[in-house]
Amino acid sequence: MTPADYAAPPEQIERSVSPFREFTRAEWARLRADTPLTLTGDEVVKLQSLNDPISLEEVIAIYLPLSRLLSLYVAATQGLFKATQRFLLAEQETKAPYIIGIAGSVAVGKSTTARILQALLARWPNTPKVDLVTTDGFLYPNAELERQGLMERKGFPESYDTQKLLQFLSDIKSGKRNVAGPVYSHLVYDVVPGEEVYVDQPDILILEGLNVLQPARLPRDGSDIPFVSDFFDFSVYLDADEDLLHEWYVTRFMRLRETAFRDPQSYFRKYASVSEGEALQMAERLWSRINLTNLRENVLPTRRRADLVLRKGRSHLIEEVSLRRL
Repeated sequence: MTPADYAAPPEQIERSVSPFREFTRAEWARLRADTPLTLTGDEVVKLQSLNDPISLEEVIAIYLPLSRLLSLYVAATQGLFKATQRFLLAEQETKAPYIIGIAGSVAVGKSTTARILQALLARWPNTPKVDLVTTDGFLYPNAELERQGLMERKGFPESYDTQKLLQFLSDIKSGKRNVAGPVYSHLVYDVVPGEEVYVDQPDILILEGLNVLQPARLPRDGSDIPFVSDFFDFSVYLDADEDLLHEWYVTRFMRLRETAFRDPQSYFRKYASVSEGEALQMAERLWSRINLTNLRENVLPTRRRADLVLRKGRSHLIEEVSLRRL
């Protein structure tokens, strides 16, 4: 920084030392270059989540440039891996999958982003096998959360079996075959006993969840405890203003009341039979007591740890992109 920088307003100083490069939507869209569009409009519709509309134009403007960047990063990492193999004289060593973490608030659209990226990256020639796993399966079962008095803290860092998640990622990163992970059902709002998902040496693994960028509490004895993000090669944070997240969450809750909540197996089926006003009050309570608190205390503070921040506006369109400088 120059002497003049110290006399500048605080916000100007912050911009000058930011670890991110900032792009408008139009600037980012130009970075697509000649990347071909490999998804159809119908495919995009099938990949979107409830109350998270996404258009083919959004895929072209935001996700094609991102898939191009990630393809270049993966290719560079694969080249580095081969160089390391030659150095170690370990030609038969199994390559490590490239792991991408996707973080952000409830209702911001993480699932749609993860599925769009999975579909696009799987169509690049050097990454034909792309798996997607959510951290929901690593929540403690409801019975354990009840035992620990954590049901109203579900989604907070302490509600996850972090050790199991770390072991899962370690096994995948080391190239193990058929690594088993737990399965979560949003219908019954719980981990499904006996059900597992298997990850078998993918080229890329996408891990999506609220707190995937959350650092672990540092041990006082100086022991080495890894963070979940230590296993990431790249991370994305989906961002939006609190008032928009609030609006999107409540709208989604009310739409679910008319659809999934009516399933007899649904954990939330009681909200399908109450009045619209009562359901709205419950949605507001869940947002303010659980989701907003978790956002402010645990999720939002991890934003600056991401490699890429995608910031959404009112219409769910991504309006700004921030890419961490190398």
